[in-house]
Amino acid sequence: MNSNNRRGRGMSSGQGTGGQGTGQGRGQGGGRMGGSRAAGVGGNCVCTKCGYREAHERGVPCLQKKCPQCGTTMIRE
Repeated sequence: MNSNNRRGRGMSSGQGTGGQGTGQGRGQGGGRMGGSRAAGVGGNCVCTKCGYREAHERGVPCLQKKCPQCGTTMIRE
């Protein structure tokens, strides 16, 4: 018996998959709030109805805030 087989190495002769196909890049994806569309640290929360703006608060999504002037849900700018 070959000593390589006792160590669990096997005797395969195939090439395997190397990830050479299209669409295999890393670090390029959008994901959820990822890639080049990520909002980052700065920015503003803006009301789509009346235009009110306020600085974005880290850890608090703008979509969870209501405009203090008209009550509409705000979005991230």
